[in-house]
Amino acid sequence: MNFPENLKYTTHDEWVSIVGGEATIGITAFAQDQLGELVHVELPKVGRQLAAGDVACEVESVKAVAEIYAPISGKVTDVNNSLNQAAESINSDPYGSWIYKIAITDPAEAAALMDSAAYRARIGK
Repeated sequence: MNFPENLKYTTHDEWVSIVGGEATIGITAFAQDQLGELVHVELPKVGRQLAAGDVACEVESVKAVAEIYAPISGKVTDVNNSLNQAAESINSDPYGSWIYKIAITDPAEAAALMDSAAYRARIGK
């Protein structure tokens, strides 16, 4: 499985790309593999304020519904509306199929995120 080294990871199997004061969030290859074929993504509302650990949205697969947690506090600035018609794109490209973006309000929280090696060790891959 691929876990890009330029990303950060959470214990809830989300990936995070931080550029400047913005974080882009999606689910990892491991998460999509565990969930199976994704059929729906319930996107968060633009403008919503999230605290780290809040449930931001949900993804639904043929197997289960999984909550996606905010890895870092911030305000939702953008969502990937293409997932409304093509949730399965996360299965084929989990790191290209981001779910939402937030303007970070507490950059210090990024220190709690894992790098690729730590995430790989956590999931045993």
